[in-house]
Amino acid sequence: MDYFTVEIAGRAVASFRSKNAEEATHFFEAEDFRDDLTILESEGKPLWDRKAALSLRKATAEEASEVEHAYKFDDDPERTIDDEFVVFLVPVEDLTDEGEDAED
Repeated sequence: MDYFTVEIAGRAVASFRSKNAEEATHFFEAEDFRDDLTILESEGKPLWDRKAALSLRKATAEEASEVEHAYKFDDDPERTIDDEFVVFLVPVEDLTDEGEDAED
């Protein structure tokens, strides 16, 4: 497995692992992933406004370590090493989750 990092306007925001660069690029270019970047917020702003430069690069050793650490402590027993597993390197908030707790 290789590790990759997504940058928005030169800022590393997320890292993930993939079998190879081709599969990483496919995931990075997927519309669902890009839509997620517009829904998630950091510091009160969307991670991505669809205008800022979005890029993919090999992860640094520290970023790869963040992914490994998060995977080891993931509590989903059905997740396998082949599943998509994105670790955000910045604090994020999912606006679509607002109000869900009020119904519980």
